[in-house]
Amino acid sequence: MTYKHQLHPWCIIQPLANLQRKVVARFRRRSDAEAHLQAMRRLAPGATYLIVFDVQIEPQNSMLEQQ
Repeated sequence: MTYKHQLHPWCIIQPLANLQRKVVARFRRRSDAEAHLQAMRRLAPGATYLIVFDVQIEPQNSMLEQQ
């Protein structure tokens, strides 16, 4: 996960087939994501969008744990 993505954890996603998703936009605050989502729903009322908090935990290096 890039530093920019860590600073913008709130995402608007569009669900796709086979449990996939497409990140449409990223935001620092949930309120910003909600405002953007309202505008998107007015522009494309038939489309489905969701707000998610996207965090990815960095895997720990097992070699460091053994030392």
